[in-house]
Amino acid sequence: MNDEAQGGRVFFSSTGRTFGEEDELCVLSVGVDIGSSTSHLVFSRIVLERLDSRYVVTERESFYQSDILLTPYSAEETIDADALGAFIERQYKDAKIDPDEIDTGALILTGVAVRRRNARRIGELFAAQAGKMVAVSAGDSLETVMAAYGSGAAARSIRNGAPVMNVDIGGGTSKIAVCDDGKVIDVTAADIGARLVVLDADSRIVRLEEAGRRFGADLGLKLDIGSVLPDEQARALAARMADKLFEAMKGGAPQAGGAALIRLDRLSFRGALSDVSFSGGVSEYIYGGEAKAFGDIGPQLAAEVRGRLAAWGVQLARPQARIRATVIGASQYTMQVSGSTIFVWPLQTLPLRNVPVIAPNFSLGEETIDVAAVSAAIKSALRRLDLGGGDSPVAIFVPWRGSATYRRLDDFCKGVADGLEALIARGQPIVLAGDGDVGGLIGIHYCEEMKLDCPIVSIDGLELKEFDYIDIGAILDTSGAVPVVIKSLIFPTSAGLGKDWQAEKAIAPVATT
Repeated sequence: MNDEAQGGRVFFSSTGRTFGEEDELCVLSVGVDIGSSTSHLVFSRIVLERLDSRYVVTERESFYQSDILLTPYSAEETIDADALGAFIERQYKDAKIDPDEIDTGALILTGVAVRRRNARRIGELFAAQAGKMVAVSAGDSLETVMAAYGSGAAARSIRNGAPVMNVDIGGGTSKIAVCDDGKVIDVTAADIGARLVVLDADSRIVRLEEAGRRFGADLGLKLDIGSVLPDEQARALAARMADKLFEAMKGGAPQAGGAALIRLDRLSFRGALSDVSFSGGVSEYIYGGEAKAFGDIGPQLAAEVRGRLAAWGVQLARPQARIRATVIGASQYTMQVSGSTIFVWPLQTLPLRNVPVIAPNFSLGEETIDVAAVSAAIKSALRRLDLGGGDSPVAIFVPWRGSATYRRLDDFCKGVADGLEALIARGQPIVLAGDGDVGGLIGIHYCEEMKLDCPIVSIDGLELKEFDYIDIGAILDTSGAVPVVIKSLIFPTSAGLGKDWQAEKAIAPVATT
């Protein structure tokens, strides 16, 4: 390794970092939500304090919320990237934020927006910040979790001491989350939204999603671009959507036009809910925050939802955020930080996105570490999860126990290198994520003692489990820490923009707080 290229020393932490600064980090984050219906940004300041070997969030502040833009379209299947780019640039100026000042953030293409033909072009608007964005894609489960946190439902479940539900109704999809004890415990999503049918001032259909066409077929309506949608038909569509939404909220798998509406597994939660809240654009009508129509069936859908609440028998709660819930979640709730002792070489290895986590059955509490046993445990986990082909990096969760002597480190590192031999041969980095504070020591041992020339990412202060995925952002210049998003496979996402940039499999936490 070239020490000079790394600031004159092995990269163990930021070159400008001091022990005092290490105890508290202040991070500037941006959340960007490009939805099928609306697009907006939130800039947040996040304060993290060191607690033993990890950082915990102690303060979140949204200091600027952008205007809300109706997502511009240049054609039925194409978002107008130029108009969107101009809007985003204006919001940065109004917030008095230079893009270079951003430490981390999440660019989220939500709902049907992620399926647009030029989704990658939208992502490229943020190319200069791509290394800082821990999430540069979207999926149904991620959006659902973000809305649950941004709306305050997760926190409300702690105050209530009982499970709650949040339903985020957007333009193209509805996302349903069940929260308990401050965590999202179950999610689903469905093709139900206010802008599946978009109308002009004369009630003529100007954009029609496939799900909207299916709802029309269910009612015997032939919906086509250019045809007029009378008020009574709009109400009938909204009523059918509300019926299917409540079916999904109760754990069903609704269909329309002979095809499934559900986009994830149906809800498995069957317990009692203390209350339900709504977020997303349609929630503005549900709670009386908006009365004006915007060329869709949002007002009708909100009325139908309100009409079914009493019969359902679950109390309606008021969210902390409605239309902005997802973008607030993106800016404030998508990040953990690893930074007590980390090692990254070369720095260009980051960011890494959608890295699957394996949790081999290590015996790290013993006085001696068995090289062969470490290797065998890793190879077994790779085979079990079909991750041994080397097509993508794999993160190994390291529950380090005991002292970090030279011999123990050496035996562990040799076992890992042998277990990952096939992946290293394919050019993949060694990625280790632990719950202790030995990440830097492990990384240094690989480079200084073993002279490995493959990329190394060794971070710590995290709690991971098998079937998680992680995003690791670029190192924060001011602190030497790295932002991390933890995503659980029990919340699988649909493929999105990330496939164009990196191999995409699954963002989002059971909770990324």
